Amino acid sequence: MPSSAPDVPAEVDVGERLRELRRFRRCTLRTISARSGLSESFLSQVERGQSSASIESLRRVAEALGVSMADLFEPDGVPGPRVLRRDERPALTFGVLGRKLLLTPPPLRHLEVFAGELEVGGSTGEHPYAHGDSEELFVVLSGRVELELGGELFELERGDSIDYRSSTPHRISNTGQDLAEVMWIISPPSY
Repeated sequence: MPSSAPDVPAEVDVGERLRELRRFRRCTLRTISARSGLSESFLSQVERGQSSASIESLRRVAEALGVSMADLFEPDGVPGPRVLRRDERPALTFGVLGRKLLLTPPPLRHLEVFAGELEVGGSTGEHPYAHGDSEELFVVLSGRVELELGGELFELERGDSIDYRSSTPHRISNTGQDLAEVMWIISPPSY
């Protein structure tokens, strides 16, 4: 006979969960200490259940680990893959005849990936632009584009890639006869 008692959520050992997430992210206590501003000894005590952490401390540790506060209380192990469906991608129109689609679901803290589409004659804008000071990898998925980078011009075709600092003024324009599909991979995020 089935039980009519409601399901009770499993209690989560937050200290153990923090250790699990830290190891999953391949971080040391020293790394999390530096990112969060909390001492290594305090973090160690929390992980071993010898000290309690305030909500503010947990928020800082979650941010240092690149996870949400909710992830700290999930009983089912390390965060799994997150699917971001094509139709649910945040999109923005940019430049002339251009569109960018965010491919990285939140809360990724160290990586940002955008897919872009440039119509024939389209560009990222009239002038080169810069943002932050991140590493940026630009990849041409289809079509032909010209990348203006710090005053130099680069002709790029399907499969070509180039890396640069996002602080270097850059502009991309579709020089081909078809839609150009491109991708930007940025670390850390600078948009």
